[in-house]
Amino acid sequence: MISFELSDDQKQLQELARKFAKEEMIPKAEHHDHTGEFPYEVTKKAWELGLMNTHISQEYGGLGLGVLDGIIITEELAYGCTGIATAMEANALASAPVMVAGNDAQKKQFLGMLTAEPKYAAYCVTEPGAGSDVAGITTIAKKVGDDYVINGAKMWITNANVASWYFVLAYTDPSLKHKGMTGFLVPRDTPGITVGRKEDNLGQRASDTRGLTFEDVKIPSKYRLGNEGDGFKIAMSAFDHTRPVVAAGAVGLARRAMDEAINYATTRKTFGTPIAGYQAVSFMIADMAKDIEAARYLVWRAGWEIDQGRRNTKFAAFAKAFAADMAMRVATDAVQVFGGYGYSKEYPVEKLMRDAKIYQIYEGTSQIQRLIIAKEIFERR
Repeated sequence: MISFELSDDQKQLQELARKFAKEEMIPKAEHHDHTGEFPYEVTKKAWELGLMNTHISQEYGGLGLGVLDGIIITEELAYGCTGIATAMEANALASAPVMVAGNDAQKKQFLGMLTAEPKYAAYCVTEPGAGSDVAGITTIAKKVGDDYVINGAKMWITNANVASWYFVLAYTDPSLKHKGMTGFLVPRDTPGITVGRKEDNLGQRASDTRGLTFEDVKIPSKYRLGNEGDGFKIAMSAFDHTRPVVAAGAVGLARRAMDEAINYATTRKTFGTPIAGYQAVSFMIADMAKDIEAARYLVWRAGWEIDQGRRNTKFAAFAKAFAADMAMRVATDAVQVFGGYGYSKEYPVEKLMRDAKIYQIYEGTSQIQRLIIAKEIFERR
């Protein structure tokens, strides 16, 4: 029997996250969007309430919740502010490779660091010349005795300046292409790491996005994840866990945009009639509602599949592509409903439109998701 009913525990998580978004995130979102300041105060409160690192097992100090549980939480947090939510969610992406491939000692040290204190981590794969083309990275990790020495540069790294440690993908044997990549866990205080300036981004400005340079960064072999050559597989497998959660953020943003559009349409009058009474406006909002609902069920399916222990790559790509494109469309239409007011920073929908765009880009562009879907259809029948 299929059921779309949340459990009592999931409903409590949803209500906790919804209350937090309303009371702690929405009142501060404009400030962090304007200044670009990292939301330390907000994220610390979220950590104290157990709204961060929920996926980490209880053995390492987390709640041991499933991906679907994280999806439910993230939709509510994203309703409050996706910039702040991304600052919180970045820990999940950085720690996913550790959960997938880390040994007990690595999990105790690096995952335990996140659950013992309100600390942050960062996932470092993208480079100035390698985004969707991961095989194009140029960062090298050379074996020297019992250590590895890393040289290279990463770009567009979320939480780069606030992270206590990094997951870093580098080549140990470039001749093998993606089979020559290896993943490493790199403490932030390791000599040779330089953090770049904060990027002045279009949206999600509360999120700390920077470049990183690694110059003769020496780390012990015990910080290598898995075997040499396992890095690409580990890095990509993390997305099966995180893309559904990112897609849930897009759903939360779209829901907020729709609510703002509904509130405006029912109070704004033209020729003595609320604009919600005009078919041109009401149909736009009707499309928002149906697309948000469809996206949510795709997201839930992607999370549910991996929680059942099944491969969810196709469903994660479905959810990420559909929800990202949907959020951009809904946010743009919300601006349209507001008319000239929607173009003003005094109203919330212009921020939602700016924040929405990145969902079509980070954690795999909408075009990359379509490539994944096509591969799943034609090569894995």
